[in-house]
Amino acid sequence: SPLELPDTGLHYDRYLREVIEYLEKDPHFREKLQNASIEDIKQGKLAKELDFVHRNFRTKLDELKREEMNRLRMLIKAKHDLQDRNGRAMDRQALLKQFEHLNHVNPHTFEVEDLDRLIQSATKDLENFDKTHHDEFKRYEMMKEHERREHLKKMSEEDRKKEEQHYEEMKKKHANHPKVNHPGSQDQLKEVWHEADGLDPEDFDPRTFFKMHDSNGDGYFDESELEALFTKELEKVYNPKNEEDDMIEMEEERLRMREHVMKEVDSNQDRLVSMDEFIAATKKEEFHDKNEWETLDHNPFYTEEELREYEQQLAHEEHDLNKKSAELQKQREELEKKQEELDHQKMGLKQVDKKENFVISLQS
Repeated sequence: SPLELPDTGLHYDRYLREVIEYLEKDPHFREKLQNASIEDIKQGKLAKELDFVHRNFRTKLDELKREEMNRLRMLIKAKHDLQDRNGRAMDRQALLKQFEHLNHVNPHTFEVEDLDRLIQSATKDLENFDKTHHDEFKRYEMMKEHERREHLKKMSEEDRKKEEQHYEEMKKKHANHPKVNHPGSQDQLKEVWHEADGLDPEDFDPRTFFKMHDSNGDGYFDESELEALFTKELEKVYNPKNEEDDMIEMEEERLRMREHVMKEVDSNQDRLVSMDEFIAATKKEEFHDKNEWETLDHNPFYTEEELREYEQQLAHEEHDLNKKSAELQKQREELEKKQEELDHQKMGLKQVDKKENFVISLQS
């Protein structure tokens, strides 16, 4: 059956899916795809096999490429129009970056280089995807703390003390939770086996477990299937009904758990866990790790220095916005002044016309 691809979150996701779907229909390419290692794919060895793809599929790939070129042209034109309308200079380099997955010198036919570029762009972007998520989470936490401190500044001393006391109580309440098992450990998987699957922990069998939780039956745990295994652990720490529990922090915790398991288990680093990799991991010493997983609250998200830098950046952005706002206000006032002058000139011209008409009527 065709590969079940999770949504990559990339802006060319639809194009990537369609290219793979059509390449898989060619028996020669499908065989090469199944036998290729992730390193072969990254190094572009698979792309060279495109020369052998049947003409009918090549024609369809040409059509897909032309559609993608048109989509990107429309996207860039829309961004260009929007930025022009808002009075900002267009960042051409940022827009051209969206062509990295295509050889746009030849916009009409799908060539080996297109597949090579598509694979390289997807690999690079997916490797950066988690880092971007972590960076965004860090900024979220700094913004949250910045807003909390600004809020405290506006309070009376008595209210500030109450608020600080409440804040510390919430932190303690959040940290008071049952033991969180190490992700991917025997204890963690047995808990899923028992509580989610309703089976006896004494009967735990890794192969059966893998088959039960490989929800699309493709013989691999992808990232979303792995992350689903951590729900029971996360529920020990996070409850959407509790004031002290932040669901954005829960998703960051889920990502950290998945990264930890991938690092331990995904031996060929293809972002998928095969049955063999999973079974091999259950035979390692780490599988029997009894230590509690260190949740996010054990480690600070940022340093005070990083928070200061972030606040300076916010202040700088606010200053730029205020400056821009003042400039726009000045322009508006100047335009209103010019309009008034034009209105006066028009009134003056009308009065001159009336006088001239009056004089002409007297003379006649």
